[in-house]
Amino acid sequence: MKTLIKACLLSLLLMMPVAFAADLSAAKQQGWIGEQNNGYLGLVRGDAPADVKALLAKVNAQRKAEFTQIARKNGIAEAEAARIFAREAETRTVPGNYIQSSAGAWVKK
Repeated sequence: MKTLIKACLLSLLLMMPVAFAADLSAAKQQGWIGEQNNGYLGLVRGDAPADVKALLAKVNAQRKAEFTQIARKNGIAEAEAARIFAREAETRTVPGNYIQSSAGAWVKK
């Protein structure tokens, strides 16, 4: 079952449109946003431009919808689907981008 959940969550990463992914990648590379330990994106720096904050909100809304759908399909809690995604997202994060530690601190990968 975890393999099915991982496959569903991986598909979430692959479904982002290319332009959207490019904006997200740039925002991560500039250190404005990073992957939180709960499966969602978070602000690393409070001085992020409004368009980056809007992008973060949009991505998080899409993730929440996907986590809900995956949780229903697999009979698990939404938070569990998000945690599984968080582990995958951390693994796939490019060195130099930010991830949130289990203690909640932002660290460069």
